[in-house]
Amino acid sequence: MFKTMRVTTLSPKCLTKRAISLLLLAMTAVMFSLPAMSLESLRGDHALDADANKAGKHKVNSEEGGYERSFELQPPLIPHTVDKYKITLKNNGCMKCHSEKAYKKENTKRVGDSHYLDRDGNTLKTLSSRRYFCTQCHVPQVKSDPLVENTYEGIE
Repeated sequence: MFKTMRVTTLSPKCLTKRAISLLLLAMTAVMFSLPAMSLESLRGDHALDADANKAGKHKVNSEEGGYERSFELQPPLIPHTVDKYKITLKNNGCMKCHSEKAYKKENTKRVGDSHYLDRDGNTLKTLSSRRYFCTQCHVPQVKSDPLVENTYEGIE
């Protein structure tokens, strides 16, 4: 009277093959539907293999006494040109004016104490290697129009 139903279980290997097949099928469907979507590159109609446009030259905005900071703990902005400063493993051009020995004579600011700390907070006799390459945090300012609209308001 009653028929027994036989339940079959799939092996993990078989399940993996089915999952991969479904994934490939879904990827193929998406891939062929992409041309139908309207995508616009941020590069505009500039081809990927074309040479980039050369960036325009802007005059560095020199500011007597430096710039105010826009947010707490912001690295100070560089108020002068740095085009001819060389920072290599053996020489740091910024330190000619901003070192402990030279800053008074050059009438400028000394490198902050934080630049002489290692990652464990120990005070070093020389500039920390973590703070040696100044222009990875400190940047000069140029006179130019903003590239995008900016509504940021700094601290007061």
